[in-house]
Parts: sequence; C-alpha cells; structure tokens
Amino acid sequence: MAILKLLVVRLRQVWPGVRITIRGDSGFCRWKLMRWCDSDDVRYFLGLARNAVLERKAAEWLAQVRTAHELDGRGHRVFGTLSYAAGSWDRPRRVIVKAEHHRGPDGGKSNPRFVVTNTGGDPRAIYEEHYCPRGDRENRIKEQQLGPFADRTSCHDFEANQFRVLLAAAAYVLVEPIRLTGLVGSELERAEVSTIRLRLFRIGALVQKSVRRCVVRIASSFPGQALFLRVAARLRQPRHARPTPV
Repeated sequence: MAILKLLVVRLRQVWPGVRITIRGDSGFCRWKLMRWCDSDDVRYFLGLARNAVLERKAAEWLAQVRTAHELDGRGHRVFGTLSYAAGSWDRPRRVIVKAEHHRGPDGGKSNPRFVVTNTGGDPRAIYEEHYCPRGDRENRIKEQQLGPFADRTSCHDFEANQFRVLLAAAAYVLVEPIRLTGLVGSELERAEVSTIRLRLFRIGALVQKSVRRCVVRIASSFPGQALFLRVAARLRQPRHARPTPV
C-alpha cells in the first residue's frame, strides 16, 4: 500500500484533477487499502475470493442461472449487488456478483465471481467494463516480461538485475508507439512484442555509415519489406499526421 500511496501522490502532483482507479485481484482486497481509497477519493474494483457467506448471499442469482441451464442446456449469467463485510473489515462494502453457469457435460459448472467496489452504477457494466480489463493489463505485464526478456535476471548482483529489467522496460516503451502508429491497419497491429521483434526487427541487413548518413541495406527477398518501409515512413511523419489507432 505504501507504493500505491507514493504513486497516487506523484500522479496528482503532475495532474491535479486526474481521477484514479485501481483494479486488482483478491490479493489486493485488504480493508486498510480500501479504507485509504475511500478517504482519498480513489476508486477501486477488487476481486473478492468466494466463500460460503458470499455464495449464501448470492444463492438466488446462482439458482436462477442453474435453473436456466437445466431448461435449455446453454450457459447463462446474471449480475447483482449486495452488501458484505469480511470478519476483518472495518465496515460493509458494495460487492458486485456475477452468477454464471457454464454449459457442459454432467449439468455444467457454476462459476460465480465477486468484485468489491466503492462506486455506484450498473453491476454488469462495472464487472465487464471496469474490472475485466484487468486481465488485459496482466497480459501486457507478461508480454513485457517475455518479449524484451525482462525475466532474465540471472546476475548475482541486485543492481545488475534491476538494470536488466529497466532495459527491458525501455525496449517495451520504444516498441509500443511502433505498434500503435506504425503498424495500424497491418497484420501485426495486435501482435505481441516477441512477434514484432521476430518479423520486423530481427532481420539480416548491411549497415553502411558515412559522414553524412547511415544506410541500412535489406535483402530484396525479405518478405516483410513492404511493411518495414511503411512503418518507417509513418514514424517519420509528424505526430499529428500519423494514423490513429481505433
């Protein structure tokens, strides 16, 4: 929580009117963190581990989707909201319920999910539009670890490993604008960093340097030649003239 406080303070120093939202899994669902967010005007959407009390409170919605599945054999989901406080919490809070029953053999499977939040609004919109995007952020973290090799921290010295992670983060930051502007409309528009690196960067070329310029000569048989030239041309354009990602 200490790191979170430092980040919030720093963000508000730069953007005083910014609205800050925290998304996290059940590991972040601690009452001290939620109490601090409540008092400092920080919104949160935090996963809440299922337990017998929550399932009992959500029994009506769970029975509804189970009955619907028994009638037509298809998957169903409904959303609701309830008030809940774990034994260690300082007070009850709003919990979003996603009651879902998957289709499958032997009657399918119940798959309830719970999210605690300090915001109002439609339960379904909160779950799908505010909480679920957390999964994509986790994918981006994983991509940053594997694509630029941030997980290669085999040095015995901590600072050396930290420097490797910083280099990987810098590489990811450099690739991101290429994906968001240079690759818009191409087959690599939604590609991960590792794919972009292999198909666009990791190619054989002859580099010739002179007093006035540096020339990169790529083989005429390079299959990604047209895409490479298009990306290079886009990146040379003024920012306002670059294609905007959808």
